[in-house]
Amino acid sequence: MKRILPLHIIRKKEAQEPIVMLTAYDAMMAKAVETAGVDMILVGDSLGNVIAGYDNTIPVTMDQMVMHTQYVSRVSKTALIVSDMPFMSYHESRELALKNAGRLIKEGGAQAVKIEVGPSDVEMVKAIVESGIPVVAHLGFTPQSMYQQGGYRVQGRSEEDSEKMIQLANQLVAVGCFAVLLEMVPAKLASKLSSQLSVPVIGIGAGRGCDGQVLVTHDVLGLFDGKVASFVKQYANVYDAIKTGLDAFVSDVKTRNFPAEEHEFD
Repeated sequence: MKRILPLHIIRKKEAQEPIVMLTAYDAMMAKAVETAGVDMILVGDSLGNVIAGYDNTIPVTMDQMVMHTQYVSRVSKTALIVSDMPFMSYHESRELALKNAGRLIKEGGAQAVKIEVGPSDVEMVKAIVESGIPVVAHLGFTPQSMYQQGGYRVQGRSEEDSEKMIQLANQLVAVGCFAVLLEMVPAKLASKLSSQLSVPVIGIGAGRGCDGQVLVTHDVLGLFDGKVASFVKQYANVYDAIKTGLDAFVSDVKTRNFPAEEHEFD
């Protein structure tokens, strides 16, 4: 099977075929989600929370994003790899934005980048698209702007904010974004955008009316000890299975039950 590309993602919307996206930050998880049949793999700056141990995504660097994108691209054969532009990797200047977007494609091996976009970023996004790099525009709750947005809050609830988001989404499609990702927005607004925009709308906490869905794989699998967001459906509890196995190993070593005779060489 050939690599899925942005044009194929757009055609899936035209065919009303749901689009599936999950995160991966390393080779093992990339293989797993691709084998499951995802259309798109997001190498998200959410690695700051689930891999690096940060409280949020803001400390994540370009070098970290390039490195983890490399891990994924080395083993992925079919899914469209989308890599996040981290905080302050595109705000300083058009030149810096182009350089860093290019690094994720050239060094990282991604086929597209995702950018958390505000109204002042449209021309920058246009420049990246015109350089030949496909862009997914991230609207709604944008974790890199969590301090400005007042924390983890649903965005676009008021009529004014809703209209601003619709306007911005249309501007981003007009400059060439091939998809829009909506995070934590009212379901009615997400459905409206999905029906109006010519490109796919991928939702995370944006309801059933989107053209596709994305979640953090660690949330889906229960790969950590803690609560998940209300918009997450947890399909497994891998953390408990890991803890059970490790507890048993530690106990066996301390009680000298491991290694046993069958684990030894003559």
